Amino acid sequence: MARPSSPSGEWARAGADPQGACTATVDERGIVTGWSEGAGRLLGYGPAEVVGHPAARLLAGDVGERARRIAAGRRGWSGTVLLQHRDGRRLQQRLLAHRRASGDAAAEWLVVARAAGGPTTMPGEVLPRGGVFGEWVLRQLPCIVGVFDPDLRLVGANAVLEGALSLSEEEMRGWRLSELAPHPSSDRAEAAMRLVLEGGGVQHVADLIGPGGVGTEGAWPASLAPLAPLEAADAPARAVCLVAHPTAGAYPARQRMLLQGQARIGTTEDAERTAQELAEVVVPAVADFVAVEVLEDFWHGGGADTVGAGPTGRVRLNRVAVRSVLGDTGVLATRGDSVRYPAASPVTRCVAEGKATVYAAGEPAIARWADEDPQAAWIGRAEVQSLMVVPLRARSGILGAVLLGRHRRREPFDADDMWLGEQLVGTAAEAIHGARRRGREHTTTVTLQRSLLPQTLSDQQALDVATRYLPAGGRAGVGGDWFDVIPLSGSRVALVVGDVVGHGIRASATMGRVRTAVRTLADVDMPPDELLTHLDDLVVHLSAEEAGPQEAVQGAAGIGTTCLYAVYDPISRHLTLARAGHPPPAVVGPDGTVRFLDVPPGPPLGLGGLPFETVETELAEGSLIALYTDGLLEARDHDIDEALDKMFATLARPASTPDAVCDRLLTAMLTHPPDDDVALLVARTRCLGADRVATWELTFDPTVVAQARRLAADQLATWNLEEAGFVTELVVSELVTNALRYGREPVRLRLIHEGRTLICEVFDSSSTAPHLRRARVFDEGGRGLLLVAQLAQRWGTRHEATGKTVWAEQFLAPG
Repeated sequence: MARPSSPSGEWARAGADPQGACTATVDERGIVTGWSEGAGRLLGYGPAEVVGHPAARLLAGDVGERARRIAAGRRGWSGTVLLQHRDGRRLQQRLLAHRRASGDAAAEWLVVARAAGGPTTMPGEVLPRGGVFGEWVLRQLPCIVGVFDPDLRLVGANAVLEGALSLSEEEMRGWRLSELAPHPSSDRAEAAMRLVLEGGGVQHVADLIGPGGVGTEGAWPASLAPLAPLEAADAPARAVCLVAHPTAGAYPARQRMLLQGQARIGTTEDAERTAQELAEVVVPAVADFVAVEVLEDFWHGGGADTVGAGPTGRVRLNRVAVRSVLGDTGVLATRGDSVRYPAASPVTRCVAEGKATVYAAGEPAIARWADEDPQAAWIGRAEVQSLMVVPLRARSGILGAVLLGRHRRREPFDADDMWLGEQLVGTAAEAIHGARRRGREHTTTVTLQRSLLPQTLSDQQALDVATRYLPAGGRAGVGGDWFDVIPLSGSRVALVVGDVVGHGIRASATMGRVRTAVRTLADVDMPPDELLTHLDDLVVHLSAEEAGPQEAVQGAAGIGTTCLYAVYDPISRHLTLARAGHPPPAVVGPDGTVRFLDVPPGPPLGLGGLPFETVETELAEGSLIALYTDGLLEARDHDIDEALDKMFATLARPASTPDAVCDRLLTAMLTHPPDDDVALLVARTRCLGADRVATWELTFDPTVVAQARRLAADQLATWNLEEAGFVTELVVSELVTNALRYGREPVRLRLIHEGRTLICEVFDSSSTAPHLRRARVFDEGGRGLLLVAQLAQRWGTRHEATGKTVWAEQFLAPG
């Protein structure tokens, strides 16, 4: 176990709140690596009891895995969770989590909690909200504005501060600046705030915060001013207002940087939409018209390499976005055109050399271009005064070029305009390249994911089943959700739903390995809790094999994977199930009542050494079972209560088939493309009545073998299956003989007529399993099971609490 420790350096100072804040550090695998005294006071654990153990132990319920998924890929997270105190109490706490990377080491999270319930002053008391004008000013000011109460907790923020800290005002409210952005600059700012509240007047902090966050390169200076009611000028300050903006000397460049930060370029995964967003930003703020053009090879699936002039000295580009202050983009040709530029054109030179250039309308280079290329006639038609060509450059290479022109404004583009153009176009280039790359990766991952899911559901008679799978629609990409339907011996069926942590190809590949393991373990008829225990060991071994730098991004080889495994028996109508950190299934009775099955949650897979518990319940024939992954609930904007109410109301409505239930659930629950994958499995139970099952208790005597053959033959005649009599009598004879020779009493024979299948089972109380072997020439035994294996389609052994059942299954001819 790791040595007990506490967060150190600036991260520790961020949590050392004398009024009760507490901190802990957690690595990307979910293991606690640091534990402060405040955290110990909050939950009652000492460092030695926590450090080196999974943080999931400190959580009550399954919210920990949801928080991990929501926070994936972000530099910060804020939310309310239910914590488990050492004495068993449950504490509802607001948490802040900050991601940090230390050199080449794996990233970790600093988690901040506050023992106190929240700010001592209501936001309305400090920051009056009355008046539309005041709201407009606060929300639209181009500088950073934040208001903090006497306890230095934030009670109001504008949009620029939200963008700088990557948190909404609602998420920030009630937290200190040092908790929202752990950094020495935050500590300096809070010290200045205390001086303001003590009557020290306006304070100034250099290089505090900018669009990139607290303490980042190019951060702006901030002023801290006291706030008091206007009607009481001499009253003590009741709040502190933080205002940060560019200094006067750097104002033009910083203003352009702010414009770039607010451009919102690349807000979607659509590369064409990103190009149009770039056009909307630069017109009319920078240019009077713009054309965004991308290399044809890249646009149609090629790589993004720097391209020089080809053998003919020409380049071919696709015009993917155009915009003009005149609104008539026809002057620039139309969007979607394929444009071939000659070697002498500024566009070809820009793509070949990768440098931005400004041209006046009468320059020789423009004249040569116009003479050689009729497509350049638009420059004269539009009366262009100044033209700027900027390479569409990503880190991986040049993707194309952007043409910007001025004809309404007479001043030419200057060096500042070129700098701003390069910054904006560079932002767009990275977004376009990322969108195309993620699009190709998404297609590959979805193809892999769907190929690993069941293509057709296994043929079985116990359940009427319908399934759905929806890949994630957000930036995170396809995850590792899966479902499965596995026929078992004795007409039983296993239902499986699982969710591998992470997204992308790695998560899909891990899902394939875990799903294969579940099928292998199910094939030997393990109870649900035992199966999950073996699966947990497998994930632990996978994580040990694949441990490496990628752990910091996606959990090592599926650590944190959740799974629900259920077995339904249509003869007894019993459903036996266990779960590993997965949401519980919902059951709808024939009368329409909806309930959750009370199944102990168990830990997610990969933590190792923690037990799982099996629960058994009896279901009425025609009951509906709904298994799902948490993406179905999170799709309703993370409002779990609303999602559960909606799901229950939808399930309670009568439906003719499970397919109709699936479609109705997805329509009701998905208000927008899901941020996480959704796997859904809905099954309606059937029952095999007494007329399809025959059971006999046999005496423990060798003479009973002939009696067992007669009983089986008579039962086949009752079922009109005389044609199966020869094979069935041989199988019954061999299985009963085996039980009498190697087993212990009691011995029980059961025949199950499932429709297209006939199953023969022989139970005895011995736990010794038979083994298939080949008899030698002069051996008197060893041929029985070999004969059974040749005559039956499937056979096997199912171990029970006491004893075992050897079974053989044969297919019946149609009719």
